[in-house]
Amino acid sequence: MNKTELIEAIATKGKMSKAQAATAVDTFTSTISTSLKKGDKVTLVGFGTWSVTKRSARNGRNPQTGKTIKIAAKKVAKFKAGSDLAKTVNK
Repeated sequence: MNKTELIEAIATKGKMSKAQAATAVDTFTSTISTSLKKGDKVTLVGFGTWSVTKRSARNGRNPQTGKTIKIAAKKVAKFKAGSDLAKTVNK
C-alpha cells in the first residue's frame, strides 16, 4: 500500500473527503517526524513505538571494488510493533 492508497482507504473508512484524509496523513507523519527529530519517542499503545537510536561509525566494503570504506555515525529511526499489531499480523 502506498500513500495514495492509504489516503483513499482512510477517506472511505472515515467517511471523509480525500483532501481531509490527506491532511490527516500528512499531519500524522510530520508530527511523528518532528517528535523524533527532537529525540522523543512516539508510542501508540498496542500499535507500536517509534524511536531514534544512534548507529556508531563503522567500516564497510564497497561491493563493486571490495575496498574498505568508512561509514559515518548517524541517527536512525526505529519502529517496534506493539502487541496488538503483532497479533493481527500473525493471525
